[in-house]
Amino acid sequence: MSNHLIIKKRLKKFKKKINVSGDKSISIRWVLFSSLAKGVSKAKNLLMSEDVLAALNAIRKLGIKSKLNKNECKIYGKGIYGYKYKSNITIDAKNSGTLGRLILGLLINSPHKIKLIGDKSLSKRDFKRISDPLSKFGAKFKLKNAKKLPLTISGSSNLNPINYFENRGSAQCKSSVIFAGMRAEGETIINAKKSRNHTELLCKYLNLPIKIKSKKKVDEIRIKKIKKNIKSLNYNIPSDMSSSAFFIVLTTLIKNSVLTIKNVNINNSRIGIIHILKKMGVKIKFKNKRDYKGEKIANIIIESPNVIKAINCPIKYNSGAIDEFLVIFLVAAKAKGVSYFKGLSELNQKESPRLKWGSKILSKMGVKNIVTGDSIKIYGNPNLNLEKKIIIKNYLKDHRVFMTSVIAALSFGGIWKIEDKDSIKTSFPNFLNIIEEFKK
Repeated sequence: MSNHLIIKKRLKKFKKKINVSGDKSISIRWVLFSSLAKGVSKAKNLLMSEDVLAALNAIRKLGIKSKLNKNECKIYGKGIYGYKYKSNITIDAKNSGTLGRLILGLLINSPHKIKLIGDKSLSKRDFKRISDPLSKFGAKFKLKNAKKLPLTISGSSNLNPINYFENRGSAQCKSSVIFAGMRAEGETIINAKKSRNHTELLCKYLNLPIKIKSKKKVDEIRIKKIKKNIKSLNYNIPSDMSSSAFFIVLTTLIKNSVLTIKNVNINNSRIGIIHILKKMGVKIKFKNKRDYKGEKIANIIIESPNVIKAINCPIKYNSGAIDEFLVIFLVAAKAKGVSYFKGLSELNQKESPRLKWGSKILSKMGVKNIVTGDSIKIYGNPNLNLEKKIIIKNYLKDHRVFMTSVIAALSFGGIWKIEDKDSIKTSFPNFLNIIEEFKK
């Protein structure tokens, strides 16, 4: 069976209602928190992707049982100190930076040496950014080339709390230090640049000893050692904003189209794309808004605009849209005028160097763009209509490069051959099935 996708036709206007898969960030965090809880935790709409399955396999290696069926996942937690495992185990984080970095915080007190590995893409990413702060607690690390996977961690039974300044906007590093702080005597203090806050919201929902003070540019987080059992966590996981983003952009780019996406997580730290697209003239509304275990959920209604406006994108939206910029660049490609995005260094810390790939996709489409350091200028063309052949390959199987290319092909035309379609299994296995719904 071929592992590429050929697209020859652009989509016609549509009016649709869809559901997308469960939120990946929450799915992985649910697995990790449930592994620390005492008792049986249950989740519905858990994302059935390779990243989440890797998280379930990881906790199994640590002695925590789980049971998975089509509609529900159960995890049989044994408490905050319930991990039981032999020495010299290896945990495979596959493609997941979230799993790879967060689980190190949980292993900070491991009595045994543990090896962490990942796939080719994850093995190129920087793990020194998390081994450095975790080392200050008292754990010891050995990394390939001093910063890459594979790595080994040796925990400590005498963990010291730390003061940590997270200045990149990395929710993964922040969350890992929060997990480590749960095991250290005393109070760990984190001053973190604004980023996704799912970990903090789950800590508050579970009544863990955490205090959060929101300041102008950072969040101050104080976490103390957990001395009581964590209650089991039953969770109906909402739909993923990052997965929804592809269809939000598809609707934006196909004239006279309307789309409703049901039950989407609209956490304030995840809706940067909504703010950005509204500034570009896209009509987006939230309906049936409600709170759920600290998160905010709504149906999203999108209408394609008559004219897409160029944007000088405010840097304050970056952390809330970091996984969506590839598809946002497609909107800028059709905008009237020149759009400018800056402060995007974190894009190149993802599964592939995404700023480079965003530029490369635009160039293949014939859209003028200029990358300078961590910024990109995109010269929009409201009449962009492709007729050429375009091949997308050798992108480290970055699922978002694949899905962005699909949206570009369906929106702008041309004949596209996109390699490595199995890349979507890491985050959104159902993506192409939903795309087929738009063709009916």
